[in-house]
Amino acid sequence: MKPASLTTYEQSFFDTGLDSMGRKHILTPTTVPIPGESGKLTYIRCGRENGDTSFFFDEEITKTNIVLHYTAGYLKGDIASLTAPSQEISVPFVIARDGRILNLWSSKYWSYHLGPGAVGGNTAMSKRTIAIEISNIGFLNKIGNNLCSDNNSDDIYCSLTDTAHFKALKTPFRGKSYFATFTSKQYDSLIVLLRYLTRKYNIKRAFLPEPERYSLLTESRINGFSGILTHANFRPDKLDIGPAFEWERVIKGLK
Repeated sequence: MKPASLTTYEQSFFDTGLDSMGRKHILTPTTVPIPGESGKLTYIRCGRENGDTSFFFDEEITKTNIVLHYTAGYLKGDIASLTAPSQEISVPFVIARDGRILNLWSSKYWSYHLGPGAVGGNTAMSKRTIAIEISNIGFLNKIGNNLCSDNNSDDIYCSLTDTAHFKALKTPFRGKSYFATFTSKQYDSLIVLLRYLTRKYNIKRAFLPEPERYSLLTESRINGFSGILTHANFRPDKLDIGPAFEWERVIKGLK
């Protein structure tokens, strides 16, 4: 799906609450103050119409880190996957391409989001971290003069001339050379959400040094770090949040 089509596509979810599987979600706009600051966080509570909560655990765990992901998909499919009944693979927050923040469940609870083989253990690390998914197609495959979704070679995302929509790497990252960029509104919303979560859970506004941001970390390194990490720090087979992410913009926004 091309970026020009995504505004209408996402709006249809906000208009109807229907995900790609036809499951209905109740959307409730909400605003809360950022603890200790003058700013506010505005988000949309997104709960299954039938009340299903089987995709997360309502167990309160002390949070030490925030983990950034990209969804490798489009919003309706993102929501469908992250609220799949009894799958227990989910995240509390999803940021749409237009910047709207969807809250699927309370961030004091947990669900699996790191996956098998995660450094430190999928269960232990999923419990103590707050996951944020940014709706983004992720890495792209070059087919002729087009860049296509990894999931479907017929899904043309953009052409090689649409340079605003992707980042091309001189040196591939874990074998991939093209990554879809994030929107300006997503960065703005992510910064506000991070300001809120770091205050609420007393998580440091700390980032790994640049050489480590895309590295697989050791268990001792992760255990000794409180701050903001990415999926790629926990697993060698994951690429999110990806090299198209503008770290300095986020770091500046949290200062």
